[in-house]
Amino acid sequence: MIIKSAEFIVSNSEHSKCPQDGKPEYAFIGRSNVGKSSLINMLTNRKGLAMTSSTPGKTMLINHFLINEQWYLVDLPGYGYARRGKEGREKIRQIIENYVLEREQLINLFVLVDSRHEPQVIDLEFMEWLGENGIPFSIVFTKADKQGPARLQQNIDNYKEKLLESWEELPPVFITSSEKKQGRDELLSYIGSINNSL
Repeated sequence: MIIKSAEFIVSNSEHSKCPQDGKPEYAFIGRSNVGKSSLINMLTNRKGLAMTSSTPGKTMLINHFLINEQWYLVDLPGYGYARRGKEGREKIRQIIENYVLEREQLINLFVLVDSRHEPQVIDLEFMEWLGENGIPFSIVFTKADKQGPARLQQNIDNYKEKLLESWEELPPVFITSSEKKQGRDELLSYIGSINNSL
């Protein structure tokens, strides 16, 4: 899939105020500082489309970007940012849960995971929750260029092993690097193939 246009449409905190034109939505989510904004900018080839920040937890709202005037790329708030305080975390949790569970236009949720780290409980629990609620999702490993290929493969294998302890089969897995544009074609092809089957 070639991205010819990508434009920011709207930000809000309530799923009911999201666009009502029925176009399919592909949402991106992950822990704070996982590289979500960089990945979105890399996918769309627009440097400042999603705001990147060295401070985790910047995305507090549901952000809709219209791609090729056909589908929405949705940037969701990052979860689990400790410095936000209990009240802030609860608010974000509500925004995420309401969108994920209630948004009929959501076709697939891409869960971003930092490929450098061991499987984190917060990510595993979130995926478990998605499974329990029948939400289709894929795993996107980010920052693949930040370590050697052998270490990267080992980390991803460890992650898959951990997931298979509670999952019969794994969701689709993508390996990405925003700096090297790795995984871009695979992710866009995947979205394109789903769109073609709708």
